Amino acid sequence: MSKNTTFSSEISQRYALALYELSKEKNQTEEFVSNITSFKKIYSSNKEFRNFIKNPTYSAENQKMVFDKIFSAMNLNKLVKNFFSILIIKKRIFFLEQIVEEFLKLISTKRGEISGSLISAKKIDDKTILDIEKEISSNIKRSIKLKSKIDESLVGGIVIQIGSLMIDASIKNKLQKYKKLMIEA
Repeated sequence: MSKNTTFSSEISQRYALALYELSKEKNQTEEFVSNITSFKKIYSSNKEFRNFIKNPTYSAENQKMVFDKIFSAMNLNKLVKNFFSILIIKKRIFFLEQIVEEFLKLISTKRGEISGSLISAKKIDDKTILDIEKEISSNIKRSIKLKSKIDESLVGGIVIQIGSLMIDASIKNKLQKYKKLMIEA
């Protein structure tokens, strides 16, 4: 099992690096990032599409046809389209999610961004997340990118984790502190 994980992460990293190098070579990195981010939103929001990609019983022709329809609707960069076509032809399309994540992580690293996680009890809108990123970035003097996660056990509030730094402003944490104070009293 661990060999499989290593194999998939190696493949994902190689393809992500190839995509990054291509974007850099053609001076189209920002356009590639925009295209990949838009595609990721479609991929993440459509369970049927994810299942279609991960299902090995579909032929390369069927996969290419579906991707071509999506690409024409999205108006993606030709090189990005060709990259996805290569993944289909080489039967690497089921690594797509990992490749996209690795590519975006690589871009983030090259930009000098720090990544972290923002955990909340309920979904937080993108504008609020951007505001939080800007506020933290101005305080630490580095660009930060937060991944949003939901943990309903927090009851309310948020938890922000950046490396070893954790800011816990959740109601769950406050209730635990009060419980501890009451036990000690």
